[in-house]
Amino acid sequence: MQAWKLLRAALVTVVAGATLIAPATAMAADPPSSAIDVSKTSLNVGEEFTITQTVHNTASFTIVGAKAALFGKTGVSLPGMIELVGCTGAIICFPLDIEFRAALGDLPSGATRTVVFTFKVLDTAPESVTLQHQLLGDEYSFELFEGPTLTFAVAPVNADVSVGLTGSASGPRINYTLTVQNNGPATATGINVAAAYPAGLNYAGTTGCTRVGTTRNLNCAVASLASGASVTKTFSASAGLLTTGSFVATVQRTASSPTDSVAGNDKASKTCSILLGLLVRC
Repeated sequence: MQAWKLLRAALVTVVAGATLIAPATAMAADPPSSAIDVSKTSLNVGEEFTITQTVHNTASFTIVGAKAALFGKTGVSLPGMIELVGCTGAIICFPLDIEFRAALGDLPSGATRTVVFTFKVLDTAPESVTLQHQLLGDEYSFELFEGPTLTFAVAPVNADVSVGLTGSASGPRINYTLTVQNNGPATATGINVAAAYPAGLNYAGTTGCTRVGTTRNLNCAVASLASGASVTKTFSASAGLLTTGSFVATVQRTASSPTDSVAGNDKASKTCSILLGLLVRC
């Protein structure tokens, strides 16, 4: 009987011991101090995209002046390749030297904030950049994390230069106005437009063009023209006594750099009618 009591006591001890060493439920790991999600990583010039950055204060104290920060790996300038269009979830977002930041105010221990940046790709963007991101404070910084790589399509290097021609009568003279416009996207240089006043009329002067010898032809040069800009040049021709008929002046782009991608707007003409060298209509 005594032996049975001893055996039962031993069994109870074993069971109790087994209960004591049962594995505890695993605790959920804290989120990282910074994480980002990019809406799109293959991008074209002018395209907009978003970067969502979530920061978490993993420290045991409040972070004063917390900021979500975005960088380009190897110290490249993010503001030199993407433009900040807007953001939500922050007091203010702004470029700072080679990075972008979102001011969040004080961030208590364990607190989380999410910022959504909206960017637009600039035509100065390189082929690619690897993102880095970090939670910063006024006197404290957390781990720097590496994010995805953004790839940018090479910006087209061309400049569409268009020409237009108008004419107005002033007595027996016709004053022609040539308009040269750069429709972009690149700056155009070394532009030349060949102009010709009508046969049967007499040369009466120019502003901004150069006459070719004693011919009816003129060269109208523009050294450089930014995208979206335009410039005007003028030349004139006059009718002699009894001159009658329909007279056509022409202009045509003959040179520019880089490549002109649209040929359909490279030339223009203007027709004016003259009666007896006195009545001129354009």
